[in-house]
Amino acid sequence: MNKKVWSAIIPVAVFFLILVLPAEIFHMPGLTVVEQRVIALFFLAALCWILEPIPIFATSMLVIVLEILLISNKGFVLFTLDKSAPGFGRLLSSAEIMATLASPIIMLFLGGFFLAMAATKYRLDMNLARVLLRPFGTNPRMVILGLMIITAVFSMFMSNTATTAMMLSILAPVLGSLEADDRGRIAFVMAIPLAANIGGIGTPIGTPPNAIAFKYILDLTPMSFGQWMLFGVPFVLVLLLFGWWLLNLFFPTRQKEISLSINSRFIKNWRAYVVYFTFALTIILWVMGSLHGMDANVVAMIPVAVFVCTRIITREDLKTISWDVLWLVSGGIALGMALEKTGLAERMVTSIPFATFAPAMVVLAATLLTLAMANFMSHTATANLLLPLMAALAPRLSGLDGIGGPVGLLLAVTFAASLGMSLPISTPPNALASATGLVETRDMARLGVIIGLSGLALTIGMLFILKCIGVI
Repeated sequence: MNKKVWSAIIPVAVFFLILVLPAEIFHMPGLTVVEQRVIALFFLAALCWILEPIPIFATSMLVIVLEILLISNKGFVLFTLDKSAPGFGRLLSSAEIMATLASPIIMLFLGGFFLAMAATKYRLDMNLARVLLRPFGTNPRMVILGLMIITAVFSMFMSNTATTAMMLSILAPVLGSLEADDRGRIAFVMAIPLAANIGGIGTPIGTPPNAIAFKYILDLTPMSFGQWMLFGVPFVLVLLLFGWWLLNLFFPTRQKEISLSINSRFIKNWRAYVVYFTFALTIILWVMGSLHGMDANVVAMIPVAVFVCTRIITREDLKTISWDVLWLVSGGIALGMALEKTGLAERMVTSIPFATFAPAMVVLAATLLTLAMANFMSHTATANLLLPLMAALAPRLSGLDGIGGPVGLLLAVTFAASLGMSLPISTPPNALASATGLVETRDMARLGVIIGLSGLALTIGMLFILKCIGVI
C-alpha cells in the first residue's frame, strides 16, 4: 500500500484501538467512558493533522461531527444508552458543540477577512505599500527593511498568505533588475515570508494560533486587543530587525542602488472612502478597546455590516472567503471544549506529577515541542493540539510568576507556534517564496532554525521584563 493509504489507515486504527482498550491502561484513576472517547478523538485529530490523509479543515469538521455523535446529549442512541451508569461520564450539549462554528473568535477572524477583501478590492493595500515604502529610498538594504516592515504591518490585520502573495507581486520588478547570480535576490524573496510569519504575531487576529490563544487567555484574565499588541508589536519589531540583519549577512547583494516601482493610485469614489474610513476606524477601536468597552469580537462585526450593507463586499466576494480556515479554528475550539468540559484535561493534569517538575523545564519543553511540531504541520493544528492542554496545566503550575503566570506560558506556546518557518511546508508564505524558484530549502532551513530558536529566547526574555514592569 502507498503512503497515502497508510496515512488514512493509521489514524482510524488508533482511534478504534483507544476506544476498545481497558480504561486502566491510561493510568488515570476514575477515567470515564466519555473521557476515553475524547482521548480517541484527540489522537484521531492529531494524526490526521500530522499525516493529512484528508485536508486539515476536514479534520476539524470530522472532530465536530464525531463529538456530536459520541459525546453529546443528542448523539447516536447506541453511544448514549448507558449514560446513567456509573463511570459513564458527562455528555456535552450538542448545541454547545455546534456553536463553535459561530464562536466569537470565528467572528473575529471573519471581520479580519472582510477588511482584507475590501482593502484588496479597492487597492488600499497596494497604495499603502507605495506610500509607506517611499521613505526607505533606493539602498537595497533599506528597501528590504521597508518591505519587511510593511509586510509585517499588513500581516497583523490580514491573512499572512494574502499579504505574501501581494508583496511578492510588488517585488517582481525589483528581482528583474538584479543579476541572476546575485544572492541579494534570495534576501528580497525571503524577507517577505519571514516578515509575514513574524508580523502575524503582533495582534490577536494576525494568525489563527493567536485567536485560539486569545480565547483561553480571556478565560483566565481580561485582555484587550491593545494589551496583546503592547507585547506583540515590540516582539515583532525586535525579531524583524534581527531577521533583517541575518538576511543581509547570509545573502548580501552586490547592487548599490535599486528602485521599487508600484504603479497604483488611491481610488476616489464614495465606496473607496467608506473602505478607508472603516479600515482606520476598526483598527483604532481594536487598539483602544479598554476605552470604549467593546471587545475585539464585537468590533470585528462592524466592517462586516458596513461592507455588506454598502455592497462593497458582494455575494461573489463572499465565495472567496477562506471558510476552510474558519472551520479549522472551529475544530480546535471544539476539541478544546471537549477536553475541558468532560473533565479530561483536569484529570490528565492531576494524574501527572507536574509539581515535581521545575516550571522553567515545563516552559522550555512546551515551547520547543511546539516549535518542532509547527515546522512539520500546520501552525493552527499545532496550537489546536497543545493550547487546550497548556490552558489546563498553566493555572496549576507554581513558579510561573517570573514570566507572567499562566498567561505568560500561553503566550510563549502561541508565539512558538508561529515561529515554525524552517521548511517550505511549514507555512503558506514559505511555500509561496519557494515557488519562485529562487530559494533553496537549505537556505530557508538555516534562516528558519535561527529565527525560531532566537524567537523563543526573546519571548521568554520579554515576558520576564514585562512582568517586572507590571505590564502582565
